[in-house]
Amino acid sequence: ANSQPPPPHHSIRSLRCHFLFAQQRVFQSIRRPFRSSDTSTSNNQRSSGRSDATNGNGDDMGGFDDVCVVDGEELDCQVSLAGNKFDQEKKKVLLLISDTGGGHRASANAIRDAFDEVYPDTFECEIVDIWTDHAVWPFTQFVPAYKTLAKNPFLWRIFWIYGKFPISRWFQEVQTRLTCFGKFSRCIEASKPDIVISVHPLTQDIPIRALKILDAKGLTPTAQRGEGKTPFVTVVTDLGGAHPCWFDKRADLCFVPSDPVRDVAIKCGMPEGKLRQHGLPLRAGFWTQETRSKEVMRKELGLETDLPTTLVVGGGDGVGGIAKIAEALGDELKDVEHPSQLVVVCGSNAKIKKKIEEMTFNPKVKVSVQGFVSNMEDFMAASDCIVTKAGPGTIAEAMCRGLPTMLSCFLPGQEAGNVPFVTEGGFGEYSNKPGLIASTVADWIAHPDQLSEMQHAAKEAGRPSATYDIARDIAAVVLKKEGLPQGNEPGAVPVPLPVADGRDGALLAA
Repeated sequence: ANSQPPPPHHSIRSLRCHFLFAQQRVFQSIRRPFRSSDTSTSNNQRSSGRSDATNGNGDDMGGFDDVCVVDGEELDCQVSLAGNKFDQEKKKVLLLISDTGGGHRASANAIRDAFDEVYPDTFECEIVDIWTDHAVWPFTQFVPAYKTLAKNPFLWRIFWIYGKFPISRWFQEVQTRLTCFGKFSRCIEASKPDIVISVHPLTQDIPIRALKILDAKGLTPTAQRGEGKTPFVTVVTDLGGAHPCWFDKRADLCFVPSDPVRDVAIKCGMPEGKLRQHGLPLRAGFWTQETRSKEVMRKELGLETDLPTTLVVGGGDGVGGIAKIAEALGDELKDVEHPSQLVVVCGSNAKIKKKIEEMTFNPKVKVSVQGFVSNMEDFMAASDCIVTKAGPGTIAEAMCRGLPTMLSCFLPGQEAGNVPFVTEGGFGEYSNKPGLIASTVADWIAHPDQLSEMQHAAKEAGRPSATYDIARDIAAVVLKKEGLPQGNEPGAVPVPLPVADGRDGALLAA
């Protein structure tokens, strides 16, 4: 803190040193006592709310590791219900997100719900949209900006490249540190976390820096107990590829959902010893093995019970051209030998819902038009295949329900890798043309054997236990660091993976 700035010379490195030196001096001078009013009532409401977004999260292609390595220390990751309830205070978990799309909050909610189920009365979770609630303008506008960019793929691509290019990325990081560091730091200090979990690519850099300074000043529970640094964990919620901002080597653990994302992490310099691969964290409705038949599920949902069913979804806001797709599917499915059924979920888009309801379909094609649904797991269980945009959460959920997946669109950069993930996985195809989408799906419906093979491939790729596995690994970091009992010692009872009808399913070893 007392050192002088480096001597000036004409290089980017020198300029960066000047920025960082100035930044450090600003950080030391602006820290103010946290005011309780900084944490709004809306934050608490949002932290405790459940997400009903139609794009949850979950997949992977790797096994469960018995050991976590944090700061060079090997930690036992096998934790079960045994020895779960302690007299000590609950451990505070701070989950950082930005509501740019529904998947980040849905994943954070899933992790919180897994803690509540597997470790009752042990963890207290707080979910914070740190950019919206604790940044400064214009960074508080990430969410509305995302909605605008998502509807304009060309602009989205420019934004994606800007954040990926090293010089522009570095400039953006310095700018946000200088303007947002103080408020982010006070947010984290007020939360008093025992561990911080990032569930968004833009909640790595500043929170890690702030946490380091708070630890050094003895302002975190971990530091006050004399236990060193507060653990920081990243949970990546992209599936077939990922932005470099996800991968910060200073994180203690980084959870990746698939082989392609693991490869990106390694290319970004993430130490392999810090990587864990289980899948995407899914909403609780997808943690179970559905035992009820499709016919039973259709009856419960008020659908025709004996017709092959195609599900069309467009995310929580009903985007993705689902009206044109529904119309094209109706035209193609009428030519299939046997009758079929079409279920269209329009999300919160009332205009699109009304438009599809007013369409005229051939009597051979039964059509059910839905608005926003909170039981997507049931609609997927009742269906034979799905048409969706290439959001990672919906793809992962579809895999867990064994649904062949027809992808209709994707965001450049962010979702581009999800297309080969599905097509090369043998459980789906891609086209942005409604006519080709419809003819492909109609061919699946007309050939049940082909459809069955794709259903098997999808189910093989699914990872319904991913949320449990992620929660156990994170819990191992916190509880082992605390020296508390871990359970799952020889003879301990592993946590069961429940099935949908409430009966005990196969035991899932922790």
